[in-house]
Amino acid sequence: MGLPPVGPTWRIASLAIAVGVLAPVVSLAWIALGSGLGHWTNLLQNVLPQAALNTALLLAGVGAMVLLIGTGCAWLVTVCDFPGRGMLHWALLLPLAMPTYIVAFAYLDLLHPIGPVQGAIRWLTGFESPRQFRLPDLRSLPGAILVLGFVLYPYVYMTARAMFMTQPAHWMEAARTLGEGRAGAFFRVALPLARPALAVGLSLALLETLNDIGASEFLGVNTLTVAVYTTWITRSDLAGAAQIACAMLVVVVALVGLERHGRRHQRFGSAQRMHALQPRRLQGAAAWLATTVATLPVLIGFVAPALYLVWETVKRLRLGHGLSPGLIGSLGNTLGLAAGVTTAAVAGGLIVAWATRQSGSTPTRTRWQARAASLGYAVPGTVLAIGLLTPALAFDAGLATLLGLPGLPLMAAGVVLVAACTLRFLAMPVGGIEAGLARLPPALEQASRLLGENPAGTLRRVHLPLLRPALAAAALLVFVDAMKELPATLLLRPANFDTLATWLYAEAARGTYEEGAIAALGIVLAGLLPVVLLARTQLAGAATAPRHGHPSS
Repeated sequence: MGLPPVGPTWRIASLAIAVGVLAPVVSLAWIALGSGLGHWTNLLQNVLPQAALNTALLLAGVGAMVLLIGTGCAWLVTVCDFPGRGMLHWALLLPLAMPTYIVAFAYLDLLHPIGPVQGAIRWLTGFESPRQFRLPDLRSLPGAILVLGFVLYPYVYMTARAMFMTQPAHWMEAARTLGEGRAGAFFRVALPLARPALAVGLSLALLETLNDIGASEFLGVNTLTVAVYTTWITRSDLAGAAQIACAMLVVVVALVGLERHGRRHQRFGSAQRMHALQPRRLQGAAAWLATTVATLPVLIGFVAPALYLVWETVKRLRLGHGLSPGLIGSLGNTLGLAAGVTTAAVAGGLIVAWATRQSGSTPTRTRWQARAASLGYAVPGTVLAIGLLTPALAFDAGLATLLGLPGLPLMAAGVVLVAACTLRFLAMPVGGIEAGLARLPPALEQASRLLGENPAGTLRRVHLPLLRPALAAAALLVFVDAMKELPATLLLRPANFDTLATWLYAEAARGTYEEGAIAALGIVLAGLLPVVLLARTQLAGAATAPRHGHPSS
């Protein structure tokens, strides 16, 4: 017996949300196509070639790094037992708490020619000045690849480790029996089986790389995202920015296609109960080498920049400077923005997920709406901001005329910024609530409806109490990501409105690192919350994995 079909109100609300996510993309294309050939000719000759090349090289370099680090660390902590393994298998997730622009901000000061790292090296080697010895400049494409690679590898690590933990050990044992060494068994059996999971993790890391604006600009790499921002803000050329953003959408479509391809083939199973891979205990130098290799990504991607932020914060507070009123105001703005985005995104996600759940015998009517509502996360913040700006300004101007208000009331109140961030992060509550609803048997709805309750009453009295964990997890993820969001906030914030992210961006642009470090530390501390929850999930998965059978040789 299927579920009763949902009423038209839920379907209309879900449709409106899906259309709202798609509207900026349509608006973006309209702006780009309506600006004439002159813009396109100038962009194709002077802007796009170098920006597209930098973006391609950055994506290729970051992709290679995250695959190498994420896959290598996932395999190491899955099949080997060495000192510190129990801590490292969750600590390797910690760089997720570090936004890329914060790590770039920290390392620019740490690795400055007169900074602590190069100063210590010169002191140890006997050099007296930066003229005699200095490291290669971090402000370069290789520097950006290194910084982003060490921050974003956990996306691949998570998916690869989950796949390695569920691979039956007897497949590896069969490869060893047929004469393959450990390396051969990994490359010919384990790695091909994990390829779909690697594709998913890689696509997420590359989407984050494409969305990045702060780290790329701090490190002097003119990517497509940076070109969109400078074309719009510096040159006041909205049409040109829209055309560059359309070029970015081509890259986004390719990355989303990679992720969908990976998910489509991510089905491996077995009819019989099999034991999982068991870690092989390493001894002596091999054990400590494994510990060192697995620790380096954590040190570079999280520990070193986090210690720097703590040191700079303590130093500033000890000097008696305290927190400036502007920084305190930015904190309040950040919390207010995050709270507004969280409320709107969770409510929208609940509407879409519930309409999909209650679609009766024709789920395709609303399934596409759930997919459309989830597309915002794949669209970079700069692209979403430009696409949303024109319809938002038109609506805002009409509202101001109708109500007799001066200026643009919605833009000035931050409503447009909240809407942009909501559309960008709507995928999290939609996916999380859909997963939570999938665990609830349809008999609950059937019993409630037979007792005379309507869909809204069934949701309020039956499902919402059962969905509290899923709602709380979705709200936490949206809240933290809204606190960290930089591109859309830079482009759509009201006048004289700063968040911690934009405050840090401004401080880094001025080269004043001390107060920027306090803002960065606040963002990192907030980002640790979902990482801790994710680490607990990883620990729970490791604890429930099968432990019977023989260790893999």
